[in-house]
Amino acid sequence: MSIKLLEYISLRKLLFIIGEAILIYLSVIIAIHLLWGTEYVYLFSSWKLFVKTCVIVLIIQSSLYLHDLYEIKKGDDLMSIIRRVGRSMGIACICLAFLYYLLPALIIGRGVVIVSLFVLAVLIASWRLLYAYSLRKKIMSERIMLLGLGKLSTDIAKEIVERKELVYSIVAIATQKEHYHLPKGFEGIAVKKGFDDLYAFVQKENITSIIVAMDERRGAFPFDSLLECKTNGIDIQDGVNFYETITGKLIVERINPSWLIFSDGFKASFTRRIVKRALDFSCALIGLIMLMPLLVLTAILIKLESKGPVFFVQERVGRWEKPFMLYKFRSMRKDAEKQSGPVWAEAEDPRITRIGKIIRKTRIDELPQLWNVLKGEMSIVGPRPERRFFVEQLKKKIPYYTQRFVVKPGLTGWAQILFMYGSSEEDAAEKLRHELYYIKNMSTIMDLVIMFGTLKIVILGRGAQ
Repeated sequence: MSIKLLEYISLRKLLFIIGEAILIYLSVIIAIHLLWGTEYVYLFSSWKLFVKTCVIVLIIQSSLYLHDLYEIKKGDDLMSIIRRVGRSMGIACICLAFLYYLLPALIIGRGVVIVSLFVLAVLIASWRLLYAYSLRKKIMSERIMLLGLGKLSTDIAKEIVERKELVYSIVAIATQKEHYHLPKGFEGIAVKKGFDDLYAFVQKENITSIIVAMDERRGAFPFDSLLECKTNGIDIQDGVNFYETITGKLIVERINPSWLIFSDGFKASFTRRIVKRALDFSCALIGLIMLMPLLVLTAILIKLESKGPVFFVQERVGRWEKPFMLYKFRSMRKDAEKQSGPVWAEAEDPRITRIGKIIRKTRIDELPQLWNVLKGEMSIVGPRPERRFFVEQLKKKIPYYTQRFVVKPGLTGWAQILFMYGSSEEDAAEKLRHELYYIKNMSTIMDLVIMFGTLKIVILGRGAQ
């Protein structure tokens, strides 16, 4: 089943983005009115004005997205947001100026963009304050109840409490435990002892969904109570599936083979494979041609800084566990593992050269893998290729690790945009949770989401592993 857009973006966030697009459009109309009067607004109300204004909307919102201004994160302060908004507006102005230089026909009128940006600053500030208020007051949130009080329900509750953008509000937790302890942050959440009269409680609290998150169901599963709720229109969801939806990863420790076999997903039709290969080939070919000057410059800088080859060539494990030779720009000293043997790379690895730090942070070191993509050994999007030494270790310790080899490894992936760095077996397990989610739900739309997410990471200089 292909992933729908709303599985990546909540309805509330989608409405926020659409609303901001309308505000940007209106700021242009207001600027025209302020500069030339009402009659010019009507004069310019044509498809040409619409197209020109949509270009401004696209450029500004792309800049806001690439500056992480559509992600609500814990710890974000007002001054940080103001600085990022200002920086994104400056980048948008530069992009528009360059675009107008290349295509003068897109220019709306002298001074319109500048005035509209001043108007937009006020509108965006007001709109984002309104959005922050809606998050704080849980407006448009779905009222849910967690059935069970254990690790799974705690993990689900923690995600909902900490991630403000999620459109769920935990009203209550039902448990059969006589003695329990609510984790920090769960203050104000009602606790229902026992599963009797479940439907009456749900009605009273105006709950629309029940998330079954019981760690142990044998002999304790409330079939009759849940059936009464289900037949009366209450949505019943499995906790493991719900966790997958809100986090974008699978809990490999809690799923069994039968869940994998009967779950919806893991479909790769012939058409889907053909489309993916066509996109991979065309993107790799175009990328190699357009980036050739950058590739040559990088090769020269590597050669000038340190002795050793320009390219780092190493055997990796590909689809169906077949080996292939992976190409990267060398970012470490020559013979970096001569004494230590194979070891995990670290965030501040002392083996990395000065040029290596730059090309790793900007992901330039990964660009030679476009040749692997062109040859069909890799895909643009997929799980990152691993070394045989670590694969053999991880297969023994992490459940379902071999399932990541049913698709081609990728230049970037779902784990790379959500989890980022991995330097241990625990990190490898966390990455696998994201990789299995990708394999289960992969689609062209998901690939595009990952590619745009990767572009944002590169621009923000977060680096990659």
